[in-house]
Amino acid sequence: MRIAVSKVQDMNQGQIGLRARVEQLANNPSNRVVTRALVVGVTAAVVAPVVLPLAKPLAKATIKAGVTLLEKTKMALAETMEMVADIAAEARAEVQSAQAAPVAEPSGDANQN
Repeated sequence: MRIAVSKVQDMNQGQIGLRARVEQLANNPSNRVVTRALVVGVTAAVVAPVVLPLAKPLAKATIKAGVTLLEKTKMALAETMEMVADIAAEARAEVQSAQAAPVAEPSGDANQN
């Protein structure tokens, strides 16, 4: 059991406090990325309880506006599709009526002088 505790202490670089470990990470230039990640993590943990209650109404309002815009877009698209369908039906009806009634050819008597 004593050996296992010793190995854990070696892995954790001995028994040093959190503040000493943070200073050690900050002073080592090769650990700049780790230091930045640690600072971002701690900052997020501190700021999150303050920011999240404020962000929820903003997110809700944004989603609500998006849903409203989507519904208006759907309605406008449906109206446009209805107008196109009406125009196509009118054109189809005109074509069918033109095919059903043959065009009267002018008589040969009218062209003679």
